[in-house]
Amino acid sequence: MGRWLIGIGLVLVVLGLLWPWLARLGLGRLPGDIAIQREGFHFYFPLTTSILVSLVASLLLWLFFRR
Repeated sequence: MGRWLIGIGLVLVVLGLLWPWLARLGLGRLPGDIAIQREGFHFYFPLTTSILVSLVASLLLWLFFRR
């Protein structure tokens, strides 16, 4: 359990350091993401981005844990 927590922490640190470069790829503003802007109100739900990140994470975990 401790190794998993350390591993997840390291991945989060690396993603945090790479965030300025990852933002240039356009993640977070893909077609299909829901954005509603009204006077005094802003709602954003990254639906397409969430699905894409989930698929990539599932693929990586599948490749990592297959034997």
